[in-house]
Amino acid sequence: MTLTGKQKRYLRSLAHHLTPIFQVGKGGTNDHLIRHIVEAIEKRELMKVSVLNNCMEDRHEIAEELAQGAGAHLVQVIGGVIVLYKESRDYKTIELPRK
Repeated sequence: MTLTGKQKRYLRSLAHHLTPIFQVGKGGTNDHLIRHIVEAIEKRELMKVSVLNNCMEDRHEIAEELAQGAGAHLVQVIGGVIVLYKESRDYKTIELPRK
């Protein structure tokens, strides 16, 4: 399932007031970080990840790695903030608009 523009807009509006839960620093991404993101996104469905200034990797590449590793949708990369969405099996709280 891919997200439509309307669904991404809706998720961005929900994510606006969220604070980033994880930070990616100069070490970049790793399996440990991805495992924690998988656990957290299962309960939250929507989350922000912050990319610090000392990270030498490209933010868009980091966002793709995190989304792919967590099995989540990449909603937005703006500045140093990545927004990810994954529908939860047990804690479904977000109802996406129809296509």
